[in-house]
Amino acid sequence: MDFSKVKHFKMRKIDLCLSSEGSEVILATSSDEKHPPENIIDGNPETFWTTTGMFPQEFIICFHKHVRIERLVIQSYFDLVHTEGQLQNEEIVAHDGSATYLRFIILSAFDHFASVHSVSAEGTVVSNLSS
Repeated sequence: MDFSKVKHFKMRKIDLCLSSEGSEVILATSSDEKHPPENIIDGNPETFWTTTGMFPQEFIICFHKHVRIERLVIQSYFDLVHTEGQLQNEEIVAHDGSATYLRFIILSAFDHFASVHSVSAEGTVVSNLSS
C-alpha cells in the first residue's frame, strides 16, 4: 500500500456534551419551564437546569455516537456544603472512558433544590452509531 496517498487527520478534542455537537438530554426527572434540562448542554453559561424538589434527581445525556471521554467537568449548585452562590466545579479525569450515554444521579443537596449549569465532556468521537 502506498501510504503517501493516505490522508492523515488529527482527531480534534471537542466538548462532546454540547447540543451543537448532537448531544441531547433524553431523560430528566424534573423540569421547570424557565430552567429546562436542555440548558445543561446549550453552551450558555447563564442558563441552567433546576430540580423541582425531592431527591434523588436524575438526568441522562445521549451522544448519539460512541465517544472517548478524557475529562468531564460538571458545574452545579447542589453540594452538601453551602458555598454562598458560588458554582461548584467537579472535574473527573477518565482513563479509557468511552460512552454513548452519561447518567447522573443527584442523591441530595444543601437545599431542597439543585441546579446543574453545565456538563462538559472533553474527548473525541470514536464512531457513529449504526442505525
